[in-house]
Amino acid sequence: MFDDKELKRAKIDIRAELNRLDAQQNAKEVAGKSIGRYGLFYITLIVVIGVLASLELAEGKMAAVMGLLGASLTALISMLNNIAGATPKQEKPEFEVMKQLIDRLDRMADRDPMSVTVDGDKVTVKKGDNTMETVR
Repeated sequence: MFDDKELKRAKIDIRAELNRLDAQQNAKEVAGKSIGRYGLFYITLIVVIGVLASLELAEGKMAAVMGLLGASLTALISMLNNIAGATPKQEKPEFEVMKQLIDRLDRMADRDPMSVTVDGDKVTVKKGDNTMETVR
């Protein structure tokens, strides 16, 4: 059927084609494959470390270790999701709240303008129905 020379030639051609296909992959595809191969292993390793630490450490030290392990897992899962593109980037909610507050304050400022009157030593500030008088 095939002699050794043809078989070696076919293996070399196949290996060259696989290398060419690997070289054409973008970073997201490479990261996705890496996540598929190793991501679950690292998450499992962190959980096993937590279980072993719970068997050996005193109660006082346990809370700190579990906090660090939880933060590590959260960070790892977040990194994996961002690399894989599993979750779309979201605008931070605190920025959205700040934008809404600024918009409201701008509308309020336009509705009730502030006026300041200075008469000698007397200063009067009016904003809407509120009035404040001071003396220098």
